[in-house]
Amino acid sequence: MKLNKLFYPLFIALVATSLATTGCKHKPVGVTKLPGQNGPPIADQTGGGNIPPAPPVDTGDKNPNSGTPVTGNIPLSPINPDNFNQDRAAFAANTVHFPFDSSAIKPNEQANITAVASALAATPGNCLLIEGHCDERGTEEYNRALGERRADGLREALVKQGVSADRIATRSFGKDKPVDPGHNEAAFSKNRRGEFILLHPKTGV
Repeated sequence: MKLNKLFYPLFIALVATSLATTGCKHKPVGVTKLPGQNGPPIADQTGGGNIPPAPPVDTGDKNPNSGTPVTGNIPLSPINPDNFNQDRAAFAANTVHFPFDSSAIKPNEQANITAVASALAATPGNCLLIEGHCDERGTEEYNRALGERRADGLREALVKQGVSADRIATRSFGKDKPVDPGHNEAAFSKNRRGEFILLHPKTGV
């Protein structure tokens, strides 16, 4: 009986110590790593497995090598047409006309593009401005964007023929500058156009 009285408190103390050292010990909860940290994929706290690291965001509005804004795959020209003498007569006969609501270049217009490319190749000191125009139908905003696509399409066509992209600037006037003020298809077909303006360097600029 005395033995029981001696061992009972000792037994209680052993049980209490065991609970204190083992019963309250928890498994560590997975820690979420911050983006950019080294280590394994982030543990999904919702039980869905591993979350792969997020891919980098590509905005698509910069040339990845130079940071230059691009039009399609061609960097925008650094030239300012206002720093040049503008000769509108030089390529007046090579104006390109477009189908309704389109920036597609028709096969029969390729000769005009080739003529402009050849002239620029023969005069490496000159540059070029391409103006995109539309007929009067559609909103101002829509036609401004369409005129831009037409000018950009002609620029790309010239680059494919060997003209440096740095020598070509583009502008869109939408429906603001019709060559024919009429309101019929004959006038509309003349106004859907891309014009080439030869740029001669100004002295001292």
